[in-house]
Amino acid sequence: MSPRRWSLAQQLLGLQLTVITVLVTGTLAGAYVQADRASLDAARQKVLGIAWTVADSPSVRDGLAAPDPTAVLQPLADRLNRDAETDFVVVMTTGGIRYTHPDPRQIGGHFLGNIDDAVAGRPLTETYTGTLGASMRAVVPVRDGERVVGLVSVGIRLTSVAQQVRARIPSLLVTAALALLLAGAGSWLVSRWVRRQTHDLGPAQLARMYEFYDAVLHAVREGLLLLDRQGRLLLANDEARRLLGLDESALGRPIGAEGLLGVLAEGVPRTDEIHLAGDRVLVVNQAPAGAGMVVTLRDHTDLQALTGELDSVRGFTESLRAQAHEAANRLHTVLSLIELGRTAEAIEFAGAELAVAQRLTDRVVGAVREPVLAALLLGKAAQAAERGVELEVAPDAEVPEAALPPGDLVTIVGNLLDNAIDAAVAAPPPRRVSFSAIRHGGSLTLRVADSGPGLDPADVSRAFERGWSTKGAAHATASTGRGLGLALVGQAVHRHGGDIEVDGSAFTVRVAVGVPA
Repeated sequence: MSPRRWSLAQQLLGLQLTVITVLVTGTLAGAYVQADRASLDAARQKVLGIAWTVADSPSVRDGLAAPDPTAVLQPLADRLNRDAETDFVVVMTTGGIRYTHPDPRQIGGHFLGNIDDAVAGRPLTETYTGTLGASMRAVVPVRDGERVVGLVSVGIRLTSVAQQVRARIPSLLVTAALALLLAGAGSWLVSRWVRRQTHDLGPAQLARMYEFYDAVLHAVREGLLLLDRQGRLLLANDEARRLLGLDESALGRPIGAEGLLGVLAEGVPRTDEIHLAGDRVLVVNQAPAGAGMVVTLRDHTDLQALTGELDSVRGFTESLRAQAHEAANRLHTVLSLIELGRTAEAIEFAGAELAVAQRLTDRVVGAVREPVLAALLLGKAAQAAERGVELEVAPDAEVPEAALPPGDLVTIVGNLLDNAIDAAVAAPPPRRVSFSAIRHGGSLTLRVADSGPGLDPADVSRAFERGWSTKGAAHATASTGRGLGLALVGQAVHRHGGDIEVDGSAFTVRVAVGVPA
């Protein structure tokens, strides 16, 4: 039952009820004091008005001049006292000797109270304790022309005023009770809403949750975004801002309609889709959550580069397997010719096959000093041969070592050769793919061409977009990675400040390179 263990909603409700009770109690006390003051003011105005009315009455002036003023004025005072609902009406001399009084025994005695202002011709009101107890009284002069010939005092006992105030207490209590009831109901509704929003957690638990949430957002290695239904960015952790190049000003605003941000703004669920964001390859997951969408981003740029290199090694391995198979066939042929006694033909056949293989190896190794690219070309040549395509490496090809990072070279050349081989396989014979490389000053020009039909000029602008593929929409999905090769090529080329030119089935890449070691 300790308030420290209450939930935030319970603490808020208790605080609100306490504040409301204090306010209503204070308001009730203030209203009571104000009512008391208002009753005193009303009593003061009442006795002053009645006193002036009595003092201005000709009957009172005549009575003061009569031989026996009490006989004339006492009945008049009693009647006025009853009609005006006052406690006393006293008519007296300027010296304060009473001619009238509710208690006849007090007639002829001195008036208890201040009369100096009235004797001087000025009215006065005061609270004074006289023969009838404490009262609110007024004393005014009775004039005969300019001369003050007597005084009139009218009073109401304070007990009567208090009764009037007490008569208002029930209405004040009812009003306070209604105010408490309405305020309490409102506070209860607010606490219900707070309970739903905070899941009935306490301040300490919420503080711990915030600390955990903040620590996780800063420590998690995946990018995390939270979007509302209108595509406005509500939250982005450090990794998401780094991957997408966002800053603090992006919060609370639509994330945009271009590139990956435009894709995320569509609000469509996604699972392990591959997208490009600037020079990065990102795996995107997007799912609805509450009143918005949660997006996670994983940086696969380095993994994609390693995958490209792995594909090159795998291709080279496949080429070695194919060559080993072909070598076994040729060896059997040579052995069979020797067994048949046709030694000259065996030597001629073996020498010719060796010369062809050696010429390709010598050409590639002599022209391409970058070992990773050389291995890639030899592997692609073997793969192409298996598929009935001849891969030609230009005799004057020149790729110096360390001209570009090996991963980028594999990405550019490997994807262009894969697309070229696929295009050549789909074309009628002869099926050829050519590769050339020219180093000129601070730039390197790579050219891959094939015997296929080439790209439609209308498709060139879209060829380097993620997801576009000539293999059909069914294959060009973000989850399978189809339609990503040329997009990765474009990304790598632009990363090195280069450009790509497409002329039918020929792709020409120009990139800036450093001075070779």
